[in-house]
Amino acid sequence: MAVSPESFPPRKRRPSANCFVAPNLSDRNLLKSLLLLSSEISTLQPLLFLLKRNTSSIIRKSKLLSVLFEEILGRDFTYSNDSNTSRGGHVTGFPPSAVLCFDELYIVLQRMKTLLEDCRNCSKMWLLMQIDVFCNVFHELTLELSTLLDILPSKKLKLNDDVQELLILITKQCSEKLAYVDPKDRHLRSQVVEMFDRIEREIVPDQCKLAEIFEKLTLRDSTSCRDEIELLEEEIQSQTDEKAKSDIIALIGFVRYAKCVLYGGSTPRTNSRRRRAAEAAADVNVPADFRCPISLDLMRDPVVVSTGQTYDRSSITLWFESGHTTCPKTGQTLTHTDLIPNSALKNLIAMWCREQKIPFESTEMNVKSNGVVTNKTALEATRMTVSFLVNKLKASQVVESANRLVHELRVLAKTDSDSRACIAEAAALPLMVKLLGSEYPSLQVNAVTTILNLSILEANKTRIMETDGVLNGVIEVLRSGATWEAKGNAAATIFSLSGVPAYKKRLARKTRVVKGLMDLACEGPTNSKRDALVAILNLAGDREAVGKLIEGGVVEMVAEIMDGLPEEAVTILEVVVKKGGLVAVAAAYPLIKKLAIVLRDGTDRARESAAATLVNMCRKGGSEMVAELAGVQGIERVIWEIMGMGTGRGRRKAATLLRVLRRWAAGLDAEVASGAYSDVNMNTSTRIVLPG
Repeated sequence: MAVSPESFPPRKRRPSANCFVAPNLSDRNLLKSLLLLSSEISTLQPLLFLLKRNTSSIIRKSKLLSVLFEEILGRDFTYSNDSNTSRGGHVTGFPPSAVLCFDELYIVLQRMKTLLEDCRNCSKMWLLMQIDVFCNVFHELTLELSTLLDILPSKKLKLNDDVQELLILITKQCSEKLAYVDPKDRHLRSQVVEMFDRIEREIVPDQCKLAEIFEKLTLRDSTSCRDEIELLEEEIQSQTDEKAKSDIIALIGFVRYAKCVLYGGSTPRTNSRRRRAAEAAADVNVPADFRCPISLDLMRDPVVVSTGQTYDRSSITLWFESGHTTCPKTGQTLTHTDLIPNSALKNLIAMWCREQKIPFESTEMNVKSNGVVTNKTALEATRMTVSFLVNKLKASQVVESANRLVHELRVLAKTDSDSRACIAEAAALPLMVKLLGSEYPSLQVNAVTTILNLSILEANKTRIMETDGVLNGVIEVLRSGATWEAKGNAAATIFSLSGVPAYKKRLARKTRVVKGLMDLACEGPTNSKRDALVAILNLAGDREAVGKLIEGGVVEMVAEIMDGLPEEAVTILEVVVKKGGLVAVAAAYPLIKKLAIVLRDGTDRARESAAATLVNMCRKGGSEMVAELAGVQGIERVIWEIMGMGTGRGRRKAATLLRVLRRWAAGLDAEVASGAYSDVNMNTSTRIVLPG
């Protein structure tokens, strides 16, 4: 699903003053540009409350400047002087000093326009807390404008009396010595700071005063508060100071609390930018190298671990939080858990997203916000929000109301570890149990997704596994959920819980879990299939679990999906064959033809896994297995291609595979476990020809 360019997020970082430059134009065109720019500024509306006087003043001055530029432009002016220079191929019609002033005026007006746009588009809460900073910037621009108008050579320009008076009027209006901060703005900020102090001391804010503050900031409903939270989250990306980031996180917690208390819970917006981005990415064929090996989704913030493998930051962080110290792809023990940003790949992904008209939002903001040490205000605001939502949910008798409350918990559980801990400690899990069986699809999705988000925290995994009814409820949603989204999120919950080795064994022993994952992988839409496949892949990491998966039909499932999702299929088959012994190899025997096709036509990653799978099958399966592979027409040529152009691991596996085939052909079975399949019943097939 393509989206319009308007769907792309605005810039994240404000440009510095040095980023603005004057255009290289002729004198007359430069004046036209100044007239156009000042006219654009003059059509903007001042802010209604915060910075009302500052924005009105800038707009008013721009209107006067547009009149000045129009008057100068309307005159047939010629300046005769030997020092005249050429600009843009035209003979200069103005004194050089005037031209320099025009250049600088253009830069100042650019900065004014950008400042006005920033004030209009940025978070109201952040604007309020930084009111002094913004007022100083307005004042600095006004002083620069005053200086330029002072040195403008009005006599050389031969301006008439009316224009001279206009110039004097503008200069006079720019003569304020101190930055102006509206007393109302300052008082409102003091009210917010006082409320923050009370929250930090664990005193619940007065609802009337809270409503008064949000009314003045025009945050009058749930939608405007959600927009405000998104703006605050984006503001974090513009900050480099950790203290500022921490303050913004406190503001987010404050706004979220006020939204719940004043306007109640809310449901997800179907037209939100993040939702459109996810849907757009799901509707196109994402290159394999752009997908995270863990989540199989498009990477937003690729990072490299110590083994050299690349993962999406959110996925590998979840992997570490689950207690793992190995590389998910190679199984090697990591020498350290430092994550190195893969900037080159990130830029390539961003370019590809632009070409596909997919909004590209990095997860860097979420990671940074989680990485900031949460201050007391933010933590207490979160606790108050959770307490309010859980108490409301306990008393709720209306489905729509309960759905909104659970959605708020779902969103909150996704934000950070503190929120996850607070929700679990508030005994929210038992409340989710009855909601998992709800006949209302939206409520069921919100409940299971809340549990999924809570499971990210290691301590919550134990709570989920031990709280009566929660695990069984998730399994039931996996098997018979009302929507594919609910089933997919239940599968993702199984994946998260299986990060604990003991829970992995326990989950794999449950026939309903294995059957539910297999059915979802075979029947679900692509996104849900991938949720199931990731969970299956994680379960397959345990030898005991592999036996249960084979009994549950994992090899048959792989055969069914291999045409549509070859990379995911061969990755699972590689692990199953490696961990499952002879039974797994026997079950995989009918897939040799499909593996050979992947070996020829698959992505580099898929070919690597296919080669590794075939090596294990040939070594464990004996001569009959090697003979079956050797019977595939053109197989040696395909192997040679991988040896020349595959990944490093793929080239090594291909070389081993070729060596096995040649030793078999020469009757030397030292590397092939000849006869190892004596107890396994395999039907020898005729010569296989790869389809064109």
